[in-house]
Amino acid sequence: MPRMTAARAAVEILKREGVSNAFGVPGAAINPFYAALKASGGVNHTLARHVEGASHMAEGYTRAKAGNIGVCIGTSGPAGTDMITGLYSAIADSIPILCITGQAPTAVLHKEDFQAVDISSIAKPVTKAATTVLEAAQVPGVFQQAFHLMRTGRPGPVLIDLPIDVQLTEIEFDPELYEPIPVHKPAASRKQIERAVQMLNASERPVLVAGGGIINADASELLVEFAELTGVPVIPTLMGWGILPDDHELNAGMVGLQTSHRYGNANFLESDFVLGIGNRWANRHTGKLDVYTQGRTFVHVDIEPTQIGKIFAPDLGIASDAKAALELFVEVARELKSAGQLKDRSVWAASTQERKATLQRKTHFDNVPLKPQRVYEEMNRAFGPETRYVTTIGLSQIAGAQMLHVYKPRHWINCGQAGPLGWTIPAALGVATADPEGTVVALSGDYDFQFMLEELAVGAQHRIPYVHVLVNNSYLGLIRQAQRNFDIDFQVNLEFENLNSPELGVYGVDHVKVVEGLGCKAIRVTEPDQLLPAFEEAKKLAAEFRVPVVVEAILERVTNIAMSGSDIASVNEFEDLATDPSHAPTAIRPLTAS
Repeated sequence: MPRMTAARAAVEILKREGVSNAFGVPGAAINPFYAALKASGGVNHTLARHVEGASHMAEGYTRAKAGNIGVCIGTSGPAGTDMITGLYSAIADSIPILCITGQAPTAVLHKEDFQAVDISSIAKPVTKAATTVLEAAQVPGVFQQAFHLMRTGRPGPVLIDLPIDVQLTEIEFDPELYEPIPVHKPAASRKQIERAVQMLNASERPVLVAGGGIINADASELLVEFAELTGVPVIPTLMGWGILPDDHELNAGMVGLQTSHRYGNANFLESDFVLGIGNRWANRHTGKLDVYTQGRTFVHVDIEPTQIGKIFAPDLGIASDAKAALELFVEVARELKSAGQLKDRSVWAASTQERKATLQRKTHFDNVPLKPQRVYEEMNRAFGPETRYVTTIGLSQIAGAQMLHVYKPRHWINCGQAGPLGWTIPAALGVATADPEGTVVALSGDYDFQFMLEELAVGAQHRIPYVHVLVNNSYLGLIRQAQRNFDIDFQVNLEFENLNSPELGVYGVDHVKVVEGLGCKAIRVTEPDQLLPAFEEAKKLAAEFRVPVVVEAILERVTNIAMSGSDIASVNEFEDLATDPSHAPTAIRPLTAS
């Protein structure tokens, strides 16, 4: 049997599990693993500037393509604790990433050795498994089990902590004999699916709520086929956005308190039956449950059995992988359609599209400083259906979800539940690494942008091009808007007069100088008619120089974006609504009078 260090065995397993890219920061306690990574070859490594950034890069890389598992690597102690936010983000959205940390020698783990911390205990609540490996011979089995866990059931992250002496110990291991453990996923029965379709068929105004679990299962085409067979309108969740194109005749719009369409909420409120697949009934989607559930029958399909009934009790719950369930949904629907036993949903579906053409928000403003709505309007003009958008949290993300258009799965890559500021830049670098020839466009407010700004240097060093749209109002905009309920505007102002850039007025940080100092390109826009040319120029610069290109749009200081604090029936529309087609010229459907 061949002999090699446990670290080398771990690297060989990574390759045989399909890993081709990793993101990380080396250090003393993980250097044996890095030595094995170099000696083995076959895994490209991107050096991050911050270890948390490496974890978000890994997550963006996973999200960009079916089958990807991003790997993040760091030394012991603070490197592991820095990656906890990335693990929390990943488990919250059911994203598999593997976090590998170095550790102090096993003999001193409980002797307050330099940078020794019980990272596996810290990480357990935000991972599917977290293990400090104390015996070198266990390393292959621990890595094998890690990949099995990440892919089995509800996907999620795993942390493996490797003491330095364990990494260096030689073990017997033959990579040629290694085989991944077969993945197990629960599957619906034919009887369950028949009952669900029977309930759907008995309804008058059904909708399908399509969640991120469908994208995780790579089952978007099956969902579209099922919707088309039955004629049932689809409401994608924020994590499921792109499962079917925004311009599809059965796309009824998104629902929620914040990242929702006016017509999406209106369509949902008219429904009487809801089939949710691969979704978690997140509170920003549902709002108050009495409003969301009243007068509706619910069927919930989810890969995690304990998720069913967690938020509210459905009329029927089915524990199943989304793909396995949808294969049966399609099979049953085909049979019923052939027998002429499916209801005609054309009138109901047409009514959802009528709302789509009448309930729209205004985007065309000529104000200076810019109103953010105009930025998204011009983004719709500049970036086509192939664009992968990456964003995390804030008014920029909320308004973007209300006004941008997405046409394909994995083309809206959003940290949904955790929403950590700073996620966007590293995640976009991970997405662009996974899709180096694609069009990747990130979207940030100024505070999110500043949290992990240093990671732009990673894009410059490793030649990772993408376009970053930075909407700058020098405010914590979402928190300022939330503080209206407390009649305060406190500790949310970011403005100051920059001594080195007086032309900015009170907008403070000179993002153009900072971005250029990090080796990237930047364009500042202050007039509405400059937006589209700036986006076009950014695409050219990214292609020419192969670095991130930032387009900074200087916004009015205060804009209130449409949202509700309680329920989906009472969204506060702060701005003027569209009453003429010219008010929303890039809307999916041209506005018609209501």
